[in-house]
Amino acid sequence: MSSNTTQRNWKDKLHEIIYEADTPAGKLFDIVLLIFILASIALVMLESVEHIDRKYHKILYYGEWLVTILFSIEYIARVITVRKPWKYIFSFYGIVDFLSTIPMYLSFIFAGSHALVTLRALRLLRVFRILKLARYLGASNQLKDSIIASRVKIAVFLFAVLVTSVIFGTIMYLVEGEENGFTNIPKSVYWCIVTLTTVGFGDIAPQTPLGQFITSIIMILGYGIIAVPTGIVSAEYVRSSNKKDKELAEGKTTEQLHLNSQVCSNCNSGNHKDNSNFCHKCGYNLHT
Repeated sequence: MSSNTTQRNWKDKLHEIIYEADTPAGKLFDIVLLIFILASIALVMLESVEHIDRKYHKILYYGEWLVTILFSIEYIARVITVRKPWKYIFSFYGIVDFLSTIPMYLSFIFAGSHALVTLRALRLLRVFRILKLARYLGASNQLKDSIIASRVKIAVFLFAVLVTSVIFGTIMYLVEGEENGFTNIPKSVYWCIVTLTTVGFGDIAPQTPLGQFITSIIMILGYGIIAVPTGIVSAEYVRSSNKKDKELAEGKTTEQLHLNSQVCSNCNSGNHKDNSNFCHKCGYNLHT
């Protein structure tokens, strides 16, 4: 067996562990990484509490370096196990992984008391690690697909809400006037959005009986509006779940369905159809 073949074999095995969770090793990798992500987020939060940081600064500091080294190894492993590293580096998760790894290394560059404020801001980039959580939660993919499938309906709904806010905001500007805080139409539209979403800051309030009547209508309308996006996404989520149940009822095994999550080691693309032999994006053999 040639050295190139041996190198490709260990890269393929490592790729399967890192990018897929269908094997025991892949599941274990995801669980360990999840624990370290949560630990890292906890370290960032504890460090922001002054009296805790003052008392346990060294422990937090060394803990953060441990997590940084682990994520650095993970990042390098993700880069070297794909045939086209730039595809991963400039992907969404690639950028998130990079931003969540570099802050501790930047501390060597921005050393000195004059740069402490800048360093503190840069180290906040570590919160990007929370975005890595979604990658390891299987149900998040189904939720993401449901939101994407509902994007047109949600966009139309949001546009309708915006139009409603402009109309009611303009009406309230005419009814209440500058003397009651509605000094211009943009500010009136802002008030309408705050009221429609049931937030109600209270910085502007209607004073006239007609304005208060219109406000009551807007608030009641707001309760109905809140439920619409949830209903749209929920319906799509149920449809997606029923589709998967139907596939299982037709005799497809769990292993066949898991093949949908197989990730191409050439272009890093996922979501392949059942029993796919080649990548739907670049044509690379998935079983090579």
